[in-house]
Amino acid sequence: MKKIFKFILNTIPRPILIRLSIVVRPILAFILKGNRFTDPIDGKSFSMFLPYGYGNQRNNVLSPSTLSLERHRLLWLYLQNETDFFTATLKKKVLHFAPEQEFYKRFKKQTNIEYTTTDLLSPLADVKADICDLPFEDNSYDVIFCNHVLEHIPDDTKAMQELYRVLKPGGMGVFQIPQELSRATTFSDDTIVDQKERAKIFGQYDHVRVYGRDYFDKLRSIGFQVVEEDYTAKLSTELVEKYCLAKGEIIPVCFK
Repeated sequence: MKKIFKFILNTIPRPILIRLSIVVRPILAFILKGNRFTDPIDGKSFSMFLPYGYGNQRNNVLSPSTLSLERHRLLWLYLQNETDFFTATLKKKVLHFAPEQEFYKRFKKQTNIEYTTTDLLSPLADVKADICDLPFEDNSYDVIFCNHVLEHIPDDTKAMQELYRVLKPGGMGVFQIPQELSRATTFSDDTIVDQKERAKIFGQYDHVRVYGRDYFDKLRSIGFQVVEEDYTAKLSTELVEKYCLAKGEIIPVCFK
């Protein structure tokens, strides 16, 4: 199964994968019903989660029902337990880059947010836009989600500046990235052009860097106040295992 999933991820373009997953998801959820692992996003439980990874495949990480990964489930729990994102009575303007399927329909149904999605390629995007040259006015959004996007952007400094520009004063942004906390400084090398080599070094063929611990300070240099939220440390070991989370993963919660 791991070889099949790896082949699919590395050969089928992401927009097509998104469309195909809509058909396959309910079939997988039915086949893998059980009580070993639970997806906190929809509350459904399974005998196993699916493997995932463009390079090295990780076991029990992809939820059969929502197709969420560790980072999605962790963010959902954080938003649910530590913020008023789902409960605020005052309507918030939310901008979501490259909207994840597991969040898209749920956020779209929320009556307490005004929800806008944006991306260059995603079929789920309301506004097709370049993150380095956004068509939105200054100080427009109360909440911005930009998760696992910046590692694809050659000029991530410009992208961060644009995120800061369109976020309202007092607003919150969550900018998750694949990160090696054992690495002090971010690594990039434009001379590596072979896709297999890029996947080996950067973790995915279309990534342009590997972020280190200096990622948080780079966000601070743009102007953000950054909370390095180690949310799994606030959860019991049993819940971390039950929800198939990556222990020690940091959520970069940014404020303006």
